[in-house]
Amino acid sequence: MRSEKDQSWTSVGFVKGAGNSAEPNSYTFIDRNLNSGKYNYRLKQIDFNGNFKFYDLSNEVVIGVPNKFSLHQNYPNPFNPVTKIRYDIPVSGNVSMKIYDNIGREVKSIINEFKDAGFYTVEFNGSNFASGIYYYKLETGNFTATKKMVLLK
Repeated sequence: MRSEKDQSWTSVGFVKGAGNSAEPNSYTFIDRNLNSGKYNYRLKQIDFNGNFKFYDLSNEVVIGVPNKFSLHQNYPNPFNPVTKIRYDIPVSGNVSMKIYDNIGREVKSIINEFKDAGFYTVEFNGSNFASGIYYYKLETGNFTATKKMVLLK
């Protein structure tokens, strides 16, 4: 079972036991396709008669936390009308991403919220904007980065 951010427990898999055995057994389960974040796990051991017991694992598991801040080039670029922008944040905090036109006017805010440390992708839809050069700016903590993108209709 898995819990993310102190939420309720979710069953994520089942591993069949060896039954009654006088020898130690080793079991493995891989929890795939997780988003970046912190997870807690516990085992639910079920007896043949249906009785069960939970065993909490003592270590919190951290998945996919980057080691540095990064703002990646959007893809595709040039785009029409949708592009994706990837960014990485190694610590949790407030994140802001804004789009600016070629003369520096803010035309859209696409992110303005608290984010956990992790790898992210945001989609920008420029269907309501004219063709041209735009800039996207990421701000979080003491990190600021700006990149150029081209909307070509």
